[in-house]
Amino acid sequence: MTSASIRPRLSTRPVAWLRGRFRSSEAWFIALAIVVGTVAGLLSVVQSTLAHGLQVVLFGLTFDDRLSAAVAISPWRLAWLPFGGLLLGGLGQLLGRLRTQPVVDVVEANALHGGRMSLRGSLVICVQTLISNGFGASVGLEAAYAQAGGGVASALGRRLRLRRSDLRTLVGAGAGAAIGAAFGAPLTGAFYAFEIVIGSYAPSMIAPVAAAALAAVLAARGLGSAPYSINIAVFHSPDAADFILYAGLGGLCAALGVALMLLVARGETLVRRLPVPAWLRPLAGGGVLALLAFLSPQTLSSGHGALHADLSGGVTLKLLLFVLLLKAAASIISLASGFRGGLFFASLFLGSLIGQIYARFAALIAIPIFLQPENAALVGMGAFATAVVGGPLTMSFLVLETTRDFGVAAATLAASLVASSIVRERFGYSFSTWRLHLRGETIRSARDVGWVRTLTAGRMMRTDVPTLSASATLAEFRRRFPLGAATRVVLIDDTERYAGILVTASAYADDLADGDSVGSLAVNREVTLTPEMNIEQVMQTFDTSETEDLPVVDDQGRVLGLLAEVYVVRRFAKELETVQQGLFGET
Repeated sequence: MTSASIRPRLSTRPVAWLRGRFRSSEAWFIALAIVVGTVAGLLSVVQSTLAHGLQVVLFGLTFDDRLSAAVAISPWRLAWLPFGGLLLGGLGQLLGRLRTQPVVDVVEANALHGGRMSLRGSLVICVQTLISNGFGASVGLEAAYAQAGGGVASALGRRLRLRRSDLRTLVGAGAGAAIGAAFGAPLTGAFYAFEIVIGSYAPSMIAPVAAAALAAVLAARGLGSAPYSINIAVFHSPDAADFILYAGLGGLCAALGVALMLLVARGETLVRRLPVPAWLRPLAGGGVLALLAFLSPQTLSSGHGALHADLSGGVTLKLLLFVLLLKAAASIISLASGFRGGLFFASLFLGSLIGQIYARFAALIAIPIFLQPENAALVGMGAFATAVVGGPLTMSFLVLETTRDFGVAAATLAASLVASSIVRERFGYSFSTWRLHLRGETIRSARDVGWVRTLTAGRMMRTDVPTLSASATLAEFRRRFPLGAATRVVLIDDTERYAGILVTASAYADDLADGDSVGSLAVNREVTLTPEMNIEQVMQTFDTSETEDLPVVDDQGRVLGLLAEVYVVRRFAKELETVQQGLFGET
């Protein structure tokens, strides 16, 4: 054996040894999550610095300034918005020619693909988001943060061949760690992973996700990065009576959050109808955004700087309403025209405006309850972000880690739960799952349903199916299939298409003549399965047809196999048990 043939084997031994440790030891898996969290935190700092540095150069800011907090922007500098749209459109056109597979985000990856996502595709999303935010579009960087953290976790987990449940957990830990690093809030990052990226809580997930989030925050602090702090002073914790009004604020945020998501979808539909090539749509959107930014720079970027400016500047009610409408319009136009990003950061800003406006109107009503505008801004921020993004505990912990006031955090949780309940019942989607729904998907959270999609009738069917022509006689049937040879036989017509199922025992009834056609005894002639139907659809078909066996046929009606209800139910129970064992760390 040559040294060249030995070298590859030796190089794989450390990876194989690590793979065994990460698959068998919870402590080793936590250590892996810490590594992923550290990398995710560093990537968040790098992306934040690049985006803000781009804004500093393009819009003439100092490094301590925030774009949305600027008093005014020179009109000629606003021309960077359409230029950024042109750059983004050109990049999209180029990628459209090169890309072979669609890019999936962390929610879709965990819900449908068991945590598998492309590192190259994640890089594309990060670059597009950096261009969009850096050139001033009204989108946040959270899509880039989560995509980078989740992409690194997925690539590393696939290299180590982690189990499906462990890979999903690691992807959630990476995405949540990135968000936690951005805000300097580890609990927020951890619950972002649980509620939004993984879609569930389980004992096996708590330690790795929390460790990753904490590692990310510490890594970001180690680089001296300033997180997206929301420094709002709480002068008075909410009273018990205030919770009644804050529940109403949660309901208002739910209605406005659903309206915003529907308007984004409507805007995308209208933009697609414009007689403009797809790669020029961001250019047109950038031109409209420049006009809105000329009216108010608070429409630019994610709005983090504007959030603080509006809380500390004694802004009038009329101006709050004006900024709310402009910012909502800017966010809708940005996403509808093709700029890449999310609504997490923008929804925090919009929610703070809604909370302040709500408190101002409440003060005009003759009731013995006075809402502090600062408290209402925080509660509105959490409730509106919950309505749009999801995750009531995520947003409540964000407020708690920001203010360190349990009273305001409790009020935020109450309003967020109201908003979440209304949105789930009346709408059913968060912004990420709503956009997937518009593409034809049916998922409503990041809960793992990918195994349902992959477990199809074509994979489960028996292919050794006994068949016979439906025109054959009972004598021929009895000769070919004596009692005990087969319980059921699939009948086919002269064109070899499915014609029904014959139960063997029914062909041996005493009152039947040998010359009778077997086709007259066939049952279930109409209901069939197709090979691409998933196990959930198969079980529904069995339930509605009230039969024990169904054929799997192709587009021409030719029989491919046979599927029994008892086997499908047993297979579903087995797969569900495997998923449950993964959730509780028993695999």
